[in-house]
Amino acid sequence: QVQLVESGGGLVQAGGSLRLSCALSGRTFSNYAMGWLRQALGKEREFVAAISWSGVCTSYADSVKGRFTISRDNAKNTVYLQMNSLKPEDTAVYYCAAIATLGVVTTKNKYDYWGQGTQVTVSS
Repeated sequence: QVQLVESGGGLVQAGGSLRLSCALSGRTFSNYAMGWLRQALGKEREFVAAISWSGVCTSYADSVKGRFTISRDNAKNTVYLQMNSLKPEDTAVYYCAAIATLGVVTTKNKYDYWGQGTQVTVSS
């Protein structure tokens, strides 16, 4: 059974940075494409970023392009989301997700496994 555990959320001022981490256990990490999605209060969960099994291919939502970077370390079974130039509208619960496929997955409903989420709050 795949388990995902996120960490790194918190409170930051606008313009600041945070790095989220998500560790996968229970299966071979490199067999999974990974994604980060977020859900703000009262809104639907939305795609943020995704990365292929090898880390070569990535994809970003337009709202975070140029500010966020997704990466992975297959030796550490961990995917990261570096978030720079944070804005109040980035405030949300951030979830990492996994799917047993090779390529990038940008559709939230295709992911098979989800973490519990980590809160990111950006103050103005």
